Amino acid sequence: MWKLSWKSLTVCAVCLFGSLALSEPRKVIIDTDPGTDDAMAIMLALNSPEFDVRALTVVPGNVTAAQGLDNALRMVSLANRCDIAVAAGAQHPLFQKLITAEFWHGKNGLANIELPPSKCKVDPRWAPDLIVQMVHENPHEITLVPVGPLTNIALAVEKDPSIVPLVKEVVIMGGSISGGNVNASAEANIYNDPEAAQIVFQAGWPLTMVGLDVGDKTLLTRKHIEALKRNPGPISDFIYKVADFLIALSEKFGDSGTPMYDPLAVGVAIDPTLVKAPAMHVDVETRGEFTRGETVANRRGAIERNVLHHFPDGDRYVIEGLDKVDANVKVCTDVNAERFLQMFVSRIQGK
Repeated sequence: MWKLSWKSLTVCAVCLFGSLALSEPRKVIIDTDPGTDDAMAIMLALNSPEFDVRALTVVPGNVTAAQGLDNALRMVSLANRCDIAVAAGAQHPLFQKLITAEFWHGKNGLANIELPPSKCKVDPRWAPDLIVQMVHENPHEITLVPVGPLTNIALAVEKDPSIVPLVKEVVIMGGSISGGNVNASAEANIYNDPEAAQIVFQAGWPLTMVGLDVGDKTLLTRKHIEALKRNPGPISDFIYKVADFLIALSEKFGDSGTPMYDPLAVGVAIDPTLVKAPAMHVDVETRGEFTRGETVANRRGAIERNVLHHFPDGDRYVIEGLDKVDANVKVCTDVNAERFLQMFVSRIQGK
């Protein structure tokens, strides 16, 4: 028969409570322009034990601000999560007119699916104010997951820059270092408010960019969604219909499945090992005629130093070396797509 000393018991208790502390769900705010892939992202987050979703803050993008707010309220109601704050934010981008995407998301943004009227009430706070307040109330604990244009996040930073060091991390869906989807250069979320994106990218917090480079490799197919059919329920039925709409749309354009842009951002926030994400310096182009909204990544970590010299035959710049450029973003460049898709389907099923 063996005996535990008080010292051993203390060590065991520390180990036990330490492990419990490590497994505490992370506090998350999802900033969203609730269209179809936003719906899949939100339901994945709500079905993930790693997350304590504190708020949905609504930004215009896929749909208008008013339609997005209605969609967000209906979805939290469907999930029986009226405890989650749902707040309206910006009504338009910072410096340009809004571009909406009913073409890709259906007239109501939710694949034309009419969810029941919401039992939940809108939070009276303005979304940027809510973000600022929650970050101050939970210093170093809030993960921001913006899956729409970055207008609300930029407004929060501009209003109170002191939140930047208090945010645990930011995981955005947006951007690309390999070409755009609205045009040759820009990804839709960044294109919809490039000035806001540049503010967010240069803020100085830990930021991961989950863009087209990995989203386009992560295709949800009919094979994947058949499993949802076999496990009926309010959420799985809704997501099956959304996915069916998106896959049918993709098939019209010759693709076998729908890119999981927004859900993958949530997946990376849950499990960063799903992706390879080297650190780079990224700027957002705000002035180019053909490149407005492009996320421009410095893969070399340096730029040439050009120094002006005066010569008898005229002035000119001379390259005198390289200057280091500090990384500000982890850029997702590769993904274990199948592992993510299995995670998504199993969690939507409630497993």
